[in-house]
Amino acid sequence: MTHFYRALLLVLLCCMTLTVPVHAQQRNESPLISGSFRNMTFQDFVQRLETRLPYKFYYEQAVADSLMVNLEVEGEPLNQVLAQILKGTDYKFAITEQRQVFITRQNPIMTNLPSNFFKDEEEAKRNSQMATPAYLPQQQDNKKRIQSEIKLYEIGTPNGSKTGKANLAGTLRDANTGEPIIGAHIYIESPSIGTASDQYGYYSLSLPVGRHELNIRAVGLKNTKRQVILHSDGKLDIEVEEDIRSLKEVLVEAEKDRNVTGLQMGMERLDIRTIRQVPTAFGETDILRVVLTLPGVKSVGEGATGMNVRGGSTDQNLILLNDATIYNPSHLFGFFSAFNPDVIKSVELYKSAVPARYGGRLSSVLEVTSREGNKKQFSGTGGIGLLTSRLTLEGPIIKDKTSILVGGRSTYSDWLLKKIPNKSFSNSEASFYDVNTHISHEINEKNSLYLTGYMSKDRFKLAADTLYRFQNQNASLKWKHNFHNKLYSVVTGTYSHYGYDISNEENAANAAKMDFGISQTGMQIDFNYFPDSKHTLDFGASAIRYEVNPGSLVPNHAESLIKADKLQQEKAIESALYLSDRYDINQNLSISAGLRYSFFTALGQRDVLQYAPGMPKTLGTIVDTVAYGNGKSIATYHGPEFRLSARYVLSGNSSVKVSFNRLRQYVHMLSNTATMAPTDTWKLSDSNIKPQVGDQVAIGYYRNLRANTIEFSAEAYYKWMQDFLDYRSGASIIMNHHIETDVANAEGKAYGVELMLKKATGKLNGWVSYTYSRTMVRLDDPAVSEVINRGEWYASNFDKPHDLTMISNYRFSQRFSTSVNFTYSTGRPITLPLGKYYDGASHRILYSDRNQYRIPDYYRVDLALNIEGNHKIAKLAHSSWTVAVYNLTGRKNPYSVYFKSQKGQIRGYKMSIFGHPIPTITYNFKF
Repeated sequence: MTHFYRALLLVLLCCMTLTVPVHAQQRNESPLISGSFRNMTFQDFVQRLETRLPYKFYYEQAVADSLMVNLEVEGEPLNQVLAQILKGTDYKFAITEQRQVFITRQNPIMTNLPSNFFKDEEEAKRNSQMATPAYLPQQQDNKKRIQSEIKLYEIGTPNGSKTGKANLAGTLRDANTGEPIIGAHIYIESPSIGTASDQYGYYSLSLPVGRHELNIRAVGLKNTKRQVILHSDGKLDIEVEEDIRSLKEVLVEAEKDRNVTGLQMGMERLDIRTIRQVPTAFGETDILRVVLTLPGVKSVGEGATGMNVRGGSTDQNLILLNDATIYNPSHLFGFFSAFNPDVIKSVELYKSAVPARYGGRLSSVLEVTSREGNKKQFSGTGGIGLLTSRLTLEGPIIKDKTSILVGGRSTYSDWLLKKIPNKSFSNSEASFYDVNTHISHEINEKNSLYLTGYMSKDRFKLAADTLYRFQNQNASLKWKHNFHNKLYSVVTGTYSHYGYDISNEENAANAAKMDFGISQTGMQIDFNYFPDSKHTLDFGASAIRYEVNPGSLVPNHAESLIKADKLQQEKAIESALYLSDRYDINQNLSISAGLRYSFFTALGQRDVLQYAPGMPKTLGTIVDTVAYGNGKSIATYHGPEFRLSARYVLSGNSSVKVSFNRLRQYVHMLSNTATMAPTDTWKLSDSNIKPQVGDQVAIGYYRNLRANTIEFSAEAYYKWMQDFLDYRSGASIIMNHHIETDVANAEGKAYGVELMLKKATGKLNGWVSYTYSRTMVRLDDPAVSEVINRGEWYASNFDKPHDLTMISNYRFSQRFSTSVNFTYSTGRPITLPLGKYYDGASHRILYSDRNQYRIPDYYRVDLALNIEGNHKIAKLAHSSWTVAVYNLTGRKNPYSVYFKSQKGQIRGYKMSIFGHPIPTITYNFKF
């Protein structure tokens, strides 16, 4: 009986073996494959087979990047399965008796030498070339990369210990330019441990000692890996090559599951390649226009660069260029972005769960990072358009150590305006230029310096005597110091200035010049500490000194009747301390907690008006004027800013995230328009103007589909805002010595749902986003003489409930691609005149409740065709053409509605910025 049970057990084991999806048969037979392999990359297919078969695959990375597997098989031999996958491609396969599978281009390798191999020298040479292993490509660059991938790197000093953990750190750089790689994913699969490179390309991993295969994935760069033996703490710097994407499939591998596994929510990251694909007005790649296509980000209308993020006003966004604040991010009243696309590397937008290192604004942080410049060789890029041209030069000062990048843009619209026969245009002026400079220097292995400079100037006069001139000046200097693998610091000094002047002199009696300026000087120190694979600590401190010249008015002609006037200068210091910790409790649950404590002190020398307590602030309630000496404290505010977030992975392709943050804002923009304009002024908090405070809670669901090639996200948020500025009816903000009498601290609320579907693979890719949101304001402060809308909630100027955007890109071939952009949004609120009446002898207008009505809805379609030159490597310069049509349908989207009294009747008019299709053509070049 014992023999019977043994025989039965043997039969059952054999049956079980035959029923597994992949059947391993005799050594000299091709194994049988069963399973569903749908929408799977070739690399994922290979990994699946290698875990179930004693076979090892060898292939160059181009195979993994260019092939997709899409089949179902049942008991088919491996050689037949491979033949199906490679059918119609240039790739061949060969299988050896040692269970090695070689994938090669054009010719399969020979697994056995012919009998006359050594007899015929020429034939032997030819066969030897054919027998080149598939993992050693003949191209020199690929050969170097593959050699790096199969080389074994010993990290640290052997100490005999085979247990415990050690830290592996280093910098990721572009193999062609030497620039750091931002946002690359560095990980090992078993155990699953990974991280992302920061803005300096730096990464730090705490791994078990021993042998590991380190995988590196980055957008637009070839996937690569490194074989390491980790003995103790050590460094491994990695160079990654640029990827020429296959026509057959485009797959963004870098952090392809970040949508699900990443802890950060409410954050959008755009690289310059994505930004260039979106068509914009006048053919100029526009960073801010692309940001406006993201869910939760809106603008009040055409030609407006200011952003409204999740119900916030345009001044509630902190816009940074290499950590220096940009106060006016536009040229020519919003028609062009202030950022030269040729010098920008990446853009990150934080809408919620704002990291603790950032502060000073309520709604969002837009961090723009510039490129460092080519450390290997001199190169240049540029473009010539209908209205603007640009040129960027870069190269090494000391090869592999010091690089410089200089980029400039200018417009020749002045010259074009002079050629128009209409005097209204020929007498107009519209021009700008900007210059970017970046110098990067590696002092030694532990110390690096980064210097950034930016300057822009605009000049604008359209069919009128009034001339507008405004300018930005920004600079930042960073010193990065590595204490050891787990700790580094960055000390940053910044300077930002924005100013404008408005002048007219045609009418001598009214000739005048008015100017405004705001400057800030800042210092910040940030520490990044990686104690182990589960913890990431960030902490630091910052201080900013503000100086504001609110305005001055001087006569601009000897016969001018304008009286000189000047508002008092304002000064203040804002400082903060912060600490945050990210902790991975387990593979599914991660949390992040942070605290930022900010301080603000308004300083003299100033005379400050005092008002009767508990009474509305009017000229009639002024009771005193207090003079504060230079540097004396006028008012002090401080408070905590909490940052909390958590992520729970529901499955391998879905997760839930929640967050809460509080932010404080001590500077306010004063504007008489719904959008950001160069004539806006800024006001510091003081004893009469309180700082703004905002709280936001958000929850989101995230899911990846089709092997992480499609991302879906749904986020809902609710935001409370206190003490932000709104305006009384008929408020005057220009040259106002007592602005607190025309503004009031209002409260606001905003809530909404944001949906986004993003496809990052295939000839057709892009994203669709939909946002439903409301933004409401209430002004019922008893200290205000006028209560708006009877103290009830009313829509803010930028409340647009529905917003739908579609960005699609289709590549016909390696040289031809097209992009289509569709945008729809609800019209913004407006206050309308309802009738007219007489009050005694005076003629009055009866207006509706504030923002009771809306202008017509907005929609627009844009189309672009990109034509690239041939891809020959040995060329002096590579070029491309972009032909685009902005507002393809020619819809006259109203920017505003205004009214005129004509012959005793009030008539309404709609004003459109772009009422016709705008065709553009741009020539781009690179050398």
